[in-house]
Amino acid sequence: MASERLTERRRVYQQYKADVKERGKPFFPYAMWHDTIMSLVVVVVIIGLAVVWKYTTPGNHHTTDPGWLGKLYDNPADPGTINFVPRPDWYYYFLFYLLRIFKWPESVLLGTIGIPTIALLLLIALPFIDLRSERRISRRPVAIIAGILVVISMGVLTFKGATAKEALGSELLGHVSAWAKKEGYTGNQAAVKGAKLFAVSGCLNCHVYNGDGGQNLGAPELTAEGAKNKGIAFQIAHLKCPSCKNPGSPMPSFAGLGDDRLKLLATFLESSKGSK
Repeated sequence: MASERLTERRRVYQQYKADVKERGKPFFPYAMWHDTIMSLVVVVVIIGLAVVWKYTTPGNHHTTDPGWLGKLYDNPADPGTINFVPRPDWYYYFLFYLLRIFKWPESVLLGTIGIPTIALLLLIALPFIDLRSERRISRRPVAIIAGILVVISMGVLTFKGATAKEALGSELLGHVSAWAKKEGYTGNQAAVKGAKLFAVSGCLNCHVYNGDGGQNLGAPELTAEGAKNKGIAFQIAHLKCPSCKNPGSPMPSFAGLGDDRLKLLATFLESSKGSK
């Protein structure tokens, strides 16, 4: 069987060489010249668009007014923002949704590395596995079905990722009064303000508080954080640099919120002694 395949490959190769010699053109210089010209055209177009973008913008210097192709600069980023919901570019939506499927700490590696790597290795191996010269669609049912399934899977995952709803902090603000009542800090305005800040700062994407939040990401529950009596100073320092106070912590720094906001968050955490 192997010798028949090898003989067939040699026959096809010899036929290919004969066809090229009879009516084809060699790669050098013909194909290389065409590729060089098209690459030059693409570069020139990109440079031209960049020049138009630069010199049609009013003022040309650190302005947010749009030109023919849009703005040169956007408004400065606010490092203390609590309303931004990060999302990937559209061509990563399928991976984005895979993370929502494999959301548990034990399986997140499978969704981020395992499945994409296996799919890529299969794609690379395909030309070495399928050595047949047959190219008619009707005689390649496995390849056609596999291709259709891949396209459908990518399309569905991309659509689901594009339309996935995020747990916006504004939706959790309505829970603050119930939290305050359960925890007994209704009269503590600083703690209430800290609870509102906690609700809209994305903390509940990882942590759980009084039944709200992400329960599958392995972050500690904060309902009774204040019962540990760590103190306001410790909470502020931990929020500024989590890995400094807890080596190896994957929690990001919240130093961008500013000292005043961090103090409110720390007051809220220290006031959370566990449901009354």
